[in-house]
Order: sequence, then structure tokens, then C-alpha cells
Amino acid sequence: MDIRLARNGVVPVDVAVAPDDPAFAGLSLGLGGPVRVNGSLVAGARGTWRFEGGISGLTRGECRRCLKPVEASFEAPMVAVYTTSPDIADDPGVYPLVEPVTAIDLTDALREEVALSAPMWMLCRVDCAGLCPTCGADLNEGPCQCARTREQA
Repeated sequence: MDIRLARNGVVPVDVAVAPDDPAFAGLSLGLGGPVRVNGSLVAGARGTWRFEGGISGLTRGECRRCLKPVEASFEAPMVAVYTTSPDIADDPGVYPLVEPVTAIDLTDALREEVALSAPMWMLCRVDCAGLCPTCGADLNEGPCQCARTREQA
């Protein structure tokens, strides 16, 4: 974000980050579309900026129990502080900046928030019965043949 465009110390943020953006490299997430970032970057004390807003997106994957394709949306607040001050730069919620600052890159904070907010494990439904561990039949469609064989024995 180019902070030189700030009006009254505020830079509005409304961007869509493509699912194949390098920011998401290495995350084991099947992003199903762009991740939206909305909020404001607000000037604080000299050399300090605070982003406050939210992220939202869609993940695609397989149901953890029955392996059917599943989509799940996610949404989370996002707050990040950026500063040139060495006094607070080692705080885990603060991202260091080097003077002179003309732009702020939200990439690291976005990556962290997506990694924490997007579901890693998905279910097609809460009561998914999964697959039979013996024959692999989808138990959501009813009992499998090996279950009947065990009952008859």
C-alpha cells in the first residue's frame, strides 16, 4: 500500500489477492478463489501504521471422513501494526519498517491470518459417516455389504 496516498492519515484497503499469489506458497490450503482484504491503514505515532479490517475467502478440498469434494468459506478480522520504532519492532504482532517508508506490504500479515483462519480439515456435513474401514463404501449412502456379512455371522 502506497502510504503517500493517505488522506487524513488513512489509506483505504480493498483488494483481492489471487489464490496462486506467492504470499500463499507453501500453505497446504486449496484456495478456491481470491482472498479479499478490506479495511484501513491508519497513521499512528511517527513511523507507525495500523491496519484494521478483515479477510474472507473460499477453500476447496476433500471431506476428512468420506473424501467427497467440499467447499468452505472463511472470514476473520485482521489487525497488524507496522513501525520504524526499534522499541516495539520485536513484538510478535508488529511488523518492522525501514525508513524512509513510502509503502507498506500487508503480505506477511495476510499470510498469517489466512493460515490461521482457513479451515485445514473440512467435512461435507457435521454428521458425515465416512467410509467403511473394511471395504471403503460410503456409509452416508447406507450400510455396506461387509456390515451385513458381519451381522449374519
